[in-house]
Amino acid sequence: MKVLVTERIAKEGIEILLAEGIEVDEKIGLSHDEICDIIGDYDALIVRSATKVNEQMIKCGKNLKVIARAGVGIDNVDVEAATKQGIIVVNAPEGNIMAAAELTIGLIFSIFRNIPQAYMACKHGDFRRNRFKGVELYEKTAGIIGFGKIGALVSERLKACGMRVIAYDPYVSEEKFKKFGVERVDFETLLRESDLITIHTPKTPETYNLISEKEFKKMKKGVRIVNCARGGVINEKDLYNAIKEGIVAAAALDVLEKEPNFEVEKQDYYNPLLELDNVVITPHLGASTQEAQINVAVSVAKEVAAVLKGGIAKNAVNLPAFEKEKLDEILPYLELAEAMGKIFIQAERAFANKIEIIYSGQIDPKMTTWLTRALLKGYLEFSVQDTVNYVNSQVLAQEQGIEVIESKTHEGGKFKNMITARFTTDEKVLELAGTVYNNEGRIIDFFGYKVDFKPEKYMLLIQNIDKPGMIGKIGTIVGEYGINIATMQVSRNKKGEKAVMVCEIDGALPDEAVEKLKNVDGILRVTMARL
Repeated sequence: MKVLVTERIAKEGIEILLAEGIEVDEKIGLSHDEICDIIGDYDALIVRSATKVNEQMIKCGKNLKVIARAGVGIDNVDVEAATKQGIIVVNAPEGNIMAAAELTIGLIFSIFRNIPQAYMACKHGDFRRNRFKGVELYEKTAGIIGFGKIGALVSERLKACGMRVIAYDPYVSEEKFKKFGVERVDFETLLRESDLITIHTPKTPETYNLISEKEFKKMKKGVRIVNCARGGVINEKDLYNAIKEGIVAAAALDVLEKEPNFEVEKQDYYNPLLELDNVVITPHLGASTQEAQINVAVSVAKEVAAVLKGGIAKNAVNLPAFEKEKLDEILPYLELAEAMGKIFIQAERAFANKIEIIYSGQIDPKMTTWLTRALLKGYLEFSVQDTVNYVNSQVLAQEQGIEVIESKTHEGGKFKNMITARFTTDEKVLELAGTVYNNEGRIIDFFGYKVDFKPEKYMLLIQNIDKPGMIGKIGTIVGEYGINIATMQVSRNKKGEKAVMVCEIDGALPDEAVEKLKNVDGILRVTMARL
């Protein structure tokens, strides 16, 4: 067994592989083409962030069984191409949790006490301390957006500073808030009452530009903002304006929407925020501690060794380790189950305290555990900051306070196989059902409406009053934005009452267009869903 390592990882990770009798070749600094030339000789590939593992490289890796990224994200790996080739993709989702939380606290102190600015002044011989009068954290209100593992760690440390801590996360159970002694609030309340806002949410279509001009205008004058999560959650142009207008007293950013080039000799990066003395920007240091780098190296080394020795990777981001024949059989069901979770959470944007999954017909009982995990993965990907995969999704669901019930019946009705997912929220119970035929997943019940559509990358999910002219109005607005409707499913249960439309479209509809649709007389709800 041979592993190719193309970027530097901590020696502790290499030692684990060698101890397992696995041959390791560390070849640092290879070009894309050079890697493609040799990758066919290896069973595993370990990278960090510089190596772009694209479809071409994956196809060259004819013997690859696992690709590992020694880090939290997986942006530089074509997961879909790896999945099609039956290659497991793993990462290290928990390796830098403490590092990210501690950096957040460091940046909070920096912008409350002007530490970086005072340091630079002293470096240049200016010791006038009256220029750097700060503000105490004690008895101030800290608002946390995103209450996952990192958000919870940050809350503990801010409470120790004597702060009142409030948090917004619609996808976390009440029990978790009580466990950490944090007050649960809605988004508007958090914006209005916080002296400090710190962000710990994933970057999704729903959270992109989550804080922009409209949100800044609702904040306290003098608020301070920290983002160690993902670039793009804050609109940087609007942040600049809010600082110039005096709404935001200071900001600290470890992530930017457009990341700079980290090689000094190739640097041509410009961002207006760098001109502001009350903005602290760090070069994506969230995982940059000795401990975090050892953690991620050890984590991926253990994952690679497990896969190469026939075991299951705990942090597989795409698939469990199935034989090729079983993979071909289960893949359409995995994709269907995951899509069902994604459709519910995007359509309803509500916390489900109970999810019941019923398998009907001839679905192999040995596969249902993975199908349940796939459905939970789809649901959680849009609601937690943690990296969600097929292995950890059940644990994360439990941590969120979700009761998961799985059952099996041989009664499949008119369908050979069927998956039914029943989601219970505080207000209602909703069902989705799907089946697989011709090796393709189809949704056949959409919240009580009979349909038959294949989950696609971009979909408009619409609820409306059943009356003439609705289809034409929707088509006109979508067409105004140059987007084509590929397919449309319309369903009603009773004439003149509520109906649903599911439209597969060729691209993502902009927020402006979605708002136009929402304002059409007779339309009750519109969701721009992305799978």
